[in-house]
Order: sequence, then C-alpha cells, then structure tokens
Amino acid sequence: MTFWSPSTNLSWVTSADAPWTLARDQFDLAQVMALKAATSVTVVVPAQNEAATIGPVLDAVQSVDGLVDQLIVVNDHSNDDTATVAGHHGARLVNLIGPSGKGEAMTAGLSAATSEIVVFLDADVLNTTPDFVPRLIQPLLERSEIQLVKGYYDRPFHGMPTGGGRVTELAARPILSLLYPGLGEIRQPLAGETAGRRDALAAITLESTYGVEIALLIDIARKFGVRSLAQVDLGIRRHRNRPLEELRPMAVDVLRAALHRRDVELPPQI
Repeated sequence: MTFWSPSTNLSWVTSADAPWTLARDQFDLAQVMALKAATSVTVVVPAQNEAATIGPVLDAVQSVDGLVDQLIVVNDHSNDDTATVAGHHGARLVNLIGPSGKGEAMTAGLSAATSEIVVFLDADVLNTTPDFVPRLIQPLLERSEIQLVKGYYDRPFHGMPTGGGRVTELAARPILSLLYPGLGEIRQPLAGETAGRRDALAAITLESTYGVEIALLIDIARKFGVRSLAQVDLGIRRHRNRPLEELRPMAVDVLRAALHRRDVELPPQI
C-alpha cells in the first residue's frame, strides 16, 4: 500500500503570506479596553486534574475589570479537586461528558460560550498573568480580518531560559514549514493560549487528540487565509516539562493531524 499521496492544491496559502506578529511593546491595555467595550469575551479553560494550578490562572483572568464577560472551566473527568477549585474561583463549570481529550474539552467550552470572542487558556501554566487575555484579543479587536490569534513565548527548560517545547521545535514547526508555507512563521503552533472569533471557530471541527492546536491553525488558514492569523508575545511561559517518553505520542498526534490535512493516506491508529 502507498501511504504518501499529498494533495498539491495549496491555493489557499502562498509563501508571501505571513501572520501578523504583535510584539510586547505594541500592547496597549487602554486601547484594548476601549475597543472591547462593544465586544463580548469568553475565556475557556480545559482542565484535567489541575487543582494545584488552576486557581491562580482563573484569578489572573479576572483581575482586569470589565475584560471577561464569561469564564468557563471544562472539567475533563478530573479525579482531584479541579471542579471545586474552579467553582471557588468564580468560574462556570462544564463537566465533559463522553470521551476525554483536550479537543473534546475545547469543543465543549466553545459550545457553552456565548461571546463573540473566545479565548482558550491552559490550566497548568505556572505564571499566567493578567495581560495574557488582553494581549491575545488585541489583534481581533484592531483588525477585522484576523480570525485566530496564538500566543508565543520563551519556554525555560531545566534551569535554562529556553529549550522547552520539544514537540513544537522537532515536529510541529518543521512539518508546517515543509507542507504549509506561511504557517512555519507561527512560533508556538501548539500553544494553548489561543483566541478566535466564535463564528470562525464554530466553522471548523476541532481535533480530539493532542493534534488539536496544529489542526486549528491549518483549518483556519485553509478557510480564511494565512493573513487571518496573528501571534502575540506573552513573554515567558512556565510550564511542566514532560519526560521524553510522554512526548512521542504527542508528536505522533501532531504529525498525523498535519499530514491528514495534506491528504496523506496514513495507516490506522492502533
């Protein structure tokens, strides 16, 4: 059986296209709040067994008055106190019914969201700051053509200032650079810090596996063009670094999602 049969139709993207990048010194909270006045914002936090870290994440989200209209935690079959902590910190709790998975949790959160802009944040980031959400929504408020925004950042690794994000650097970015011109410019394609227009997010189907983030990028670019993407500098993101044996299945999910969208015939998952 021949498994390599990629589509050659890339009319939706050209090498001249590039996502808009918002540097740290371009952030303007006052401007964001002025533009946000007539726009509603929902923050969705998928969480599975994150009782130890989710409280500070939710507090940071709510620390800017008038910014977030709806805060949702999607509890993905946690067996710790994630749900209780989320409730104590003012979030609306949605319990995931059915299969587990980040994509499933994001889909449930999107279904519960009622705002025009939806922001996704990870529950296990150790240094979520009050400016994560306003930075992520600034491009959506300033430019009507922007449909999806990804955060980018430095990832410390074992005491070094950079070096985290091994699946990103060894799997996600290389395959985007090779197969999806323009998308290789996204510095953190697997970032959980993502914002989008609800209508755009609802127009695609989210992956259920760890490949959800790279698939989201590709699907939005395919539907709206690379120039509908933006990325914003969130500074430093402190996050647990998983052992190498846990990264291989994540990398497989990422590669599978990217190759599937180039019509590569792959053997079934085992």
